[in-house]
Amino acid sequence: MILNRKTNLVILIMFVSFFGENIVRSHAYIVQYKEQFYRLFHLHYIQYPDDTMENIYYLEKALKADFANPLFSLALIENTEQWEKYKNLFMMHLNLKMIEQYLFLGNKWNKRNAYFYNAPWKQQNLESLDTAETCYRTALFYWNDAKKWAEKATARKFRFINLERVQFWQDEAGRIERKELNYEKIITRELNSIQSVREQFQAMNLIGEQEEIDGE
Repeated sequence: MILNRKTNLVILIMFVSFFGENIVRSHAYIVQYKEQFYRLFHLHYIQYPDDTMENIYYLEKALKADFANPLFSLALIENTEQWEKYKNLFMMHLNLKMIEQYLFLGNKWNKRNAYFYNAPWKQQNLESLDTAETCYRTALFYWNDAKKWAEKATARKFRFINLERVQFWQDEAGRIERKELNYEKIITRELNSIQSVREQFQAMNLIGEQEEIDGE
């Protein structure tokens, strides 16, 4: 089971990297700063797996990239304190977006029910659940980072600093601080659901074996 999850994660990362590199090569200008990669991130009306992986690639690049000069930031920056708060908020927001995308991706593979007539495809369904679990656990990793950046952004020294152009980010940090936004609760519920459905699929063999014994 652990091997399958690790294999799924490796395949997922390789696919995202390959997919994303081809996308960036197609752009005529050089993309190197967080703000530039973030602008490439976009939501789709229907979130297909390829769309989600494209967004994950952009967000991963944004997380690793340098910040642009404050003159080109997404908020009005006039002093070092505003600049520090902005960077904390941006990192928190990027991690939150990564969580959303991995939840989207996990939902594509998640099996909400183990219907008896799916028994012939039991192994495929179990593998799909493993992939969904990998996505959800990856989302949990980003949630831990998002909380850390939110805590920094809501430090006492930033209480009276308002960055109007990224007000939504400030609202997100406030919701995390007040525990109104808690992805850990959501992800844990999904993981528990996966385990329950997994056990139902795993039990299908036992049912089949018992029927053979009864038939003899």
